[in-house]
Amino acid sequence: MTKETPPGGTPDQTTLRKASLKVAVRISAACAVMVLCLLAVTALYLMNKLARPELPPPALAGTTYTYLDSKDLFEAMVIAGVAGIALAGLVGWLSARSAIRPLGEALALQRRFVQDASHELRTPLAILDTRIQLAQRGAAPASRQGRELDRIREDTARLTDIVNELLLAATADAPDPTAGPAEPVDLADVVAPVADSLQQLAAANGVRLEFSAAGRPAARIDANALRRAVLALADNALSHTPPGGRVTISTAAEQQHAVITVADTGAGITGVDQDRIFERFVRTAGADGSRGQRSYGIGLSLVREIAMAAGGSVEVARTGADGTVMRLILPAAGG
Repeated sequence: MTKETPPGGTPDQTTLRKASLKVAVRISAACAVMVLCLLAVTALYLMNKLARPELPPPALAGTTYTYLDSKDLFEAMVIAGVAGIALAGLVGWLSARSAIRPLGEALALQRRFVQDASHELRTPLAILDTRIQLAQRGAAPASRQGRELDRIREDTARLTDIVNELLLAATADAPDPTAGPAEPVDLADVVAPVADSLQQLAAANGVRLEFSAAGRPAARIDANALRRAVLALADNALSHTPPGGRVTISTAAEQQHAVITVADTGAGITGVDQDRIFERFVRTAGADGSRGQRSYGIGLSLVREIAMAAGGSVEVARTGADGTVMRLILPAAGG
C-alpha cells in the first residue's frame, strides 16, 4: 500500500521549509537591528545639525541651493530601512532554501534506503521463520532442541518487529499529537526474556548473568523499544566485563518511577565524561591505557533516545574499578 503525500509535502519537506523560514527570519532580525542602529545614528546626527543650523554664505552668481525638509528626510530614511529589511529577508529565504536543498535530497535518499532495506529483509525473515516451524515439527516440544528452536523463533519474531518498525519510521508522518500514551508494560515480563536470551552469550564469555525483580513495576512504553534498550545496556555490560565477572539486571519500583538497573564488574568508565558515553561512537582508552580500545557504538545513544521518548532518562549511577551501574528510569504507569 502506497502512502499518499500530504498536501503540504513530505514530512522532510515541511521540516526543511520551516528551517528555511527560521533562517530567513533570523537574517531579517539581524538586518533590522543593523538598520535601526544606522537610522538611530543618522537621526541623531541630523538632529544635532538641525539644532545648530549653519546658514550658507551669500549665493554667488549661477549658484543654486537646494533645501530639504527634515520630515521628508526622516520618512525617506524609514522607507529605505523597511525596504532593506524586506530585501534582506527575501535574500535570506532564497539562500536558505538553496543551502538546505542538498540536505532534503540526503534525507529522501536515507528514507528510500531504509525502506528498501526493510522490504528486502522481511522476506528472508519470513522464510527463516517458516524453516524454524518445519524444524519444530521434528523435535519434541519438551526436548532441549525444541526449547532452543522456540528461542530462535522468538528472536526471529523480535527481529521482524524491529524491521517493521524501521519501515514504519521511514514511511510514517510526524507522530499524531492526539494519540494516547502507550499501554502499561510490566518491566519484568520484558526484561526477563532478554536476560534469558543472553545466558548463552554470557556463558561463552565466562560471565555470570543474573536477573532479579523487586515487585512488578510497570511503565508506559513500547515493549519492543524497551526490549532493545535493555538488550543494548546488557550487551554493553557483557562486552566490558572480563571472564569470571558478573552482570546483574534488575527491575524495581522507586517512588513514582520504574527502574531497570544493569550492573557489571568491569573496569569502569575512564577517559571520558560519563554523560558522553550516551553519544554515538564514543571511544575511550582501554584498561591498559591503549588508545581507542573501548567503543560504546550507537547502542547507548539509542537507549537514551528510547528513554527520552517515553519521558524517562538513562544515567550512570556509579562507575569505578569494581564495575559500572547504569539505570534506565521511566515514569511509573499510574494504574
